[in-house]
Amino acid sequence: MTTSTSTALDTSTPAGPGHPGVPGPAAPSSRETLGGAGAGPDAPALRLEGLRIAYGHGGNAREVVHGVDLLLERGRTLALVGQSGSGKSTIAQAAGGLLPLSGHVTAGTIHVAGRDATAWTRSQWRSLRGTGVGYVPQDPLGSLDPLQTVGRQLGQALRLHTDATRATVAARAVELLEHVGIHDAARRLDAYPHELSGGQLQRVLIAIAIAGRPELLIADEPTSALDVTVQKRILDLLGELQRELGLAVLFITHDLALAAERSDALAVLNHGRLVDHGATRRVLAAPEDPYTRQLFADAPATSPDKYAERIEVLARRAGAGQDDAGARAGAAPDGSATGTGADAAVVVEGLVKHYGGAEGRPPAVDGVSFTLRRGSTHALVGESGSGKTTIARVVAGLEGFGAGRVVVDGRVLESRPQHANPYARQLQLVHQNPLAALDPKFSVRRSIEEPLRLHRTGPHAASDALRAGRVREVLERVALPAEVLDKRPRELSGGQRQRVAIARALVLAPDILVLDEPTSALDVTVQARVVELLFELREQQELSYLFITHDLSLVRQIADDVSVLERGRLVETGAVRRVFEDSGQAYTHRLIDSIPGRGAAAGQRKAQP
Repeated sequence: MTTSTSTALDTSTPAGPGHPGVPGPAAPSSRETLGGAGAGPDAPALRLEGLRIAYGHGGNAREVVHGVDLLLERGRTLALVGQSGSGKSTIAQAAGGLLPLSGHVTAGTIHVAGRDATAWTRSQWRSLRGTGVGYVPQDPLGSLDPLQTVGRQLGQALRLHTDATRATVAARAVELLEHVGIHDAARRLDAYPHELSGGQLQRVLIAIAIAGRPELLIADEPTSALDVTVQKRILDLLGELQRELGLAVLFITHDLALAAERSDALAVLNHGRLVDHGATRRVLAAPEDPYTRQLFADAPATSPDKYAERIEVLARRAGAGQDDAGARAGAAPDGSATGTGADAAVVVEGLVKHYGGAEGRPPAVDGVSFTLRRGSTHALVGESGSGKTTIARVVAGLEGFGAGRVVVDGRVLESRPQHANPYARQLQLVHQNPLAALDPKFSVRRSIEEPLRLHRTGPHAASDALRAGRVREVLERVALPAEVLDKRPRELSGGQRQRVAIARALVLAPDILVLDEPTSALDVTVQARVVELLFELREQQELSYLFITHDLSLVRQIADDVSVLERGRLVETGAVRRVFEDSGQAYTHRLIDSIPGRGAAAGQRKAQP
């Protein structure tokens, strides 16, 4: 994959009509390049012409892709971007012959490496899949068989798509795992998926996808659940494999920064229609469609200063300017928490937490100290396994701890809490995955009302009428219509579910919200709406936020202060601006250098009139 926008296609050469990423001379006509058996090595890796896809049949059919044209040349990367529901994954599935039984092409054509695959049966696709097309899905745990070892699953791909024999398949599998950067590959062959990390699982999927040396690799949100450093390693790996194998890559993503950094050409979808397309540099510098401009405006990496003025106003109101935020946050040279008293919403001092007994095991959290100033947003950042979520659960009273001190709203937490979240009226936790956090059997009304029923304190818990009134009040506060009250979580969109989770957290009128990756599963447009909601709530109710995330672009955009964690230890803590611009810590620099799209942000600012 292209690793820098500086190597993107020459923007002086426009793409052909409806075909992103066609540099230089006009593309050959379909008669010259699209003929199946007669197609030569110069045929595009993928060509879609007038593609229309619908789900359902007859009168119940619903068209979701409306006349899309795409062209992807060999050895190039085309990024397909758009918000959830825009048709990205449907197009990817069609290009790989993986449409579900309810989906079907109603018009247009699909050509893969010069072969017309529009009307192919599943058995015909099987002959091409693996050798002509490789597919890297979004969810590795959901895509690998949990009951089979990694070696067995990789061996199946080798036997299906190569000349590997039973005697040689194990050695070839080890070679492939080593090729995608998995250490101690021979031992990993006997591992089951649950025994590997997210980054390792994604590498296994890439190994399976390239086992047959395909001409086209379809990567459908391949890094959406990974932290920035693992994400960078995976995408660098794809770039190396692309150069080595001459792969064409169709890169599906909702991350505009990644698309800008890692592609030669961009195609932007909105509700199944192609609204903007061309060389990445051209689309980045001069997007043609208002929707594309809004996507770039919503992406944190391309608009890092979007909320700067609001943050400054909030900081002044809280009695602290941005310049001395680090001092008030307790950013002592040794990382100890110094901000106590009325200014502190949460104080964490020397926190130590072990799992599975202390003997012989390194602590999950090792002597961490920081302070969340009242009325501010303090971010906890670090790679997976750095201790972010463990700290969030300790602060929320859901986990005990071994040593240290935790003070929430002036109350000292017990190291072994007798009750879950003993100070629920002061602090609430918003979980990462609202679909898992909300009871699937409960209506929205019941989900939001439940904390009032459980805690039975405060003026809103006295009667059914008062509880119903409070539910309607917080529902309006998070900008959801009353019609959703009787719906179940599965009937809501991702953004609506996250708003319900926030409404449930607000129903007890807490002063502090602990937000554990609240936008990680959302596309940039929905994420921007949730962030806007959080700012409005902070302005109206003077809430304090402890914000856990691996998205450093978002931290740079919305947080006042930040604490950087590595393997349970505090690397540094202080004002966001100081940490991002003047950190002396190598680990912090490594995290910041892994943020995608920093060059895209500069390009966007340069393009502004």
